[in-house]
Amino acid sequence: MGVDLRQVVAGVLTLTMFVMLGNMIKRDHFDSVEGKFPGVRDVEFDSEKVSDQGLVTFSKKSTNGPWIESGQELKPCWKESTLDEVEPKGFVTLSLTNGPEYHVSQIADAVVVARYIGATLVLPDIRGSKPGDERKFEEIYDVDKFVKSLDGVVKVVKGLPDDVSIRDFAVVKVPNRISDDHIAEQIKPVFKTNSNIRLATFFPSVNMRKTTKTSASDSVACLAMFGTLQLQPEVNEVVDSMIERLRTLSRKSNGQFIAVDLRVEILEKKGCHGSSSAGTKSCFSAQEIAIFLRKMGFDKDTTIYLTQPRWDESLDVLKDIFPKTYTKESIMPADKKAKFLESEDSEFEKVIDFYMCSQSDVFVPAISGLFYANVAGKRIASGKTQILVPSDIPGSSAAVTSHFSPYISKKNHMAHSCYCK
Repeated sequence: MGVDLRQVVAGVLTLTMFVMLGNMIKRDHFDSVEGKFPGVRDVEFDSEKVSDQGLVTFSKKSTNGPWIESGQELKPCWKESTLDEVEPKGFVTLSLTNGPEYHVSQIADAVVVARYIGATLVLPDIRGSKPGDERKFEEIYDVDKFVKSLDGVVKVVKGLPDDVSIRDFAVVKVPNRISDDHIAEQIKPVFKTNSNIRLATFFPSVNMRKTTKTSASDSVACLAMFGTLQLQPEVNEVVDSMIERLRTLSRKSNGQFIAVDLRVEILEKKGCHGSSSAGTKSCFSAQEIAIFLRKMGFDKDTTIYLTQPRWDESLDVLKDIFPKTYTKESIMPADKKAKFLESEDSEFEKVIDFYMCSQSDVFVPAISGLFYANVAGKRIASGKTQILVPSDIPGSSAAVTSHFSPYISKKNHMAHSCYCK
């Protein structure tokens, strides 16, 4: 009996269909999750479009995600300032509060004020959110480098003379990113009367966009914000070891990892369930971040670091999609946990998160605010410009370039006023 060619072809097609069905069953777990959230589609990178914009260069070392090569570290553009030969009179004191994202701005304002009024800056202490939660400056930051960086700009002392009492200081409220006019009108008269002032910074705004208005203090502000605060060696060693651990876990992506600022407690306070009147959101859940990263093209082998202090069950959906998702407790060296992770004070954890997010290959802020803004500033200075701002775009196929932080795409962060190529 001869073989019917049509039967052979039909048999081959049937076998092919079974193979395809088997592959569909073995597809990544995210496909089943994707089916639960309509509108999720992979977004293709338009590399030519990105290159034409001059924003990024895509990494050729990795093929499992839209990784972007870091740019060159920028050079400071601020002018060097020198102190007048007249010995400073009076003192300026302050406490650093609320975490490193605030410390950066508080130091900048204090240095600008002390420079303008001709006072000596007293090394600040660091206070946490709980009463009595205090640390010395040198427990977190490098004192010698701080003092040396301000040499010739502002005189810095580690403490007040014995004959000067902090109780005699006039407390002055200082708006973040203080202007010369405000100092001249509101602070200098108080300093002339009291000779010693204590600053209390408040934040009428948390954005760090650059302005068109310039002042004589701009160079001092740039130096103070970006050139003074460095971690003391032990804290820096912990950060470096955690980064090295993440890079070891990221072999399939050439040692690259994503840092996501996602803290469950803050998300719950902000109520991240809907959009604002402008159609944008100020925060995103773990589920939304997971979907967003998959839309950006990151695959299941991507390594993710979360700023969440301890693991929370609400993060499980993120780990289901990206199994290599970690918090501090799982990657910090065991001999460092007692001091930096298990103490009642969370100041160390905040500092570690800030610098982890500043040095990661990609930064994704799930929460808007000053943490995002000041991490962006440090990343701009170091050339690490891959900051992706999440958003909900149901059914959209928008290019990934639309998710670059405006601080990057529009170059409107004040860091762009302080640094140049």
